[in-house]
Amino acid sequence: MSGMDIVMVIAVILFARLGVRLFFRYQKMKKENNSDTSKKK
Repeated sequence: MSGMDIVMVIAVILFARLGVRLFFRYQKMKKENNSDTSKKK
């Protein structure tokens, strides 16, 4: 593996972690919004 391959692997791992974190944060926000709207009714 050359240096460029190693950099690409690290970048992919970091982006995957960021994507997973954003996805779970979005799901949590969506869940909280749904519970907020159900309380108002």
